[in-house]
Amino acid sequence: MNQTLINKVALVTGGSSGIGLASAQELAEQGAKVYITGRRQEELDAAVAAIGHSAVGIQADAAILADLDKVFAKIASESGKLDILFANAGGGDMMSLAEITEEHFDRIFGTNVRGLLFTVQKSLPLLSEGASVILTGSTAAVKGTASFSVYSASKAAVRNFARSWALDLKDRGVRVNVVSPGPIRTPGLGGLVPEEYRQGLFDTLAVGVPLGRLGEPEEVGKMVAFLASDAAAFINASEFYVDGGLAQI
Repeated sequence: MNQTLINKVALVTGGSSGIGLASAQELAEQGAKVYITGRRQEELDAAVAAIGHSAVGIQADAAILADLDKVFAKIASESGKLDILFANAGGGDMMSLAEITEEHFDRIFGTNVRGLLFTVQKSLPLLSEGASVILTGSTAAVKGTASFSVYSASKAAVRNFARSWALDLKDRGVRVNVVSPGPIRTPGLGGLVPEEYRQGLFDTLAVGVPLGRLGEPEEVGKMVAFLASDAAAFINASEFYVDGGLAQI
């Protein structure tokens, strides 16, 4: 078993399903003590059981600052430090330009941008020297997608956060990088359309991927674990596409 992250403490927000869960599992398998957050307690409990390795679940909404305070207070009291932060909580849904509402905009930017910003900010007192901060971006930030403009714009903001924060944190040796998945077979992707259209969506998306298939959450998790490790010690302010080549053509 690869134990490159032994004695490391990690937090994965939005870690109860999909990419977050797969990443938390990979970090735990590599020896890290893993905390995850999620909004729904039942789903969170199931994720903790799936991760094993003494993972800890904390019910929290990344868009609510008081919830974030609770998360970091628990990590501070139990572990006293944070070596790996995967700020992954986020999501979005489709709405055409003519239909976009204030609620739609506020909800997506509230989690993907505002929530992510304050997640990282509130982690700062706990981040160890040389810690790794990983943000979830998206290929949608560089490829236009009809009816997905608010989500796409939120992920473009995430990419630019990494550039500036790498400079803000350089004196502490904290690295900030972005993992940008393409179409990954997750509940979030499937939830964009009614169940009867789900397979059709997956098939359509796979056609646009040079590898001819959707990605799996575990494939993103392996990239997250790499960026969290000392093997990525000289990688900073960068974006890594886990997309089968989608964003490169």
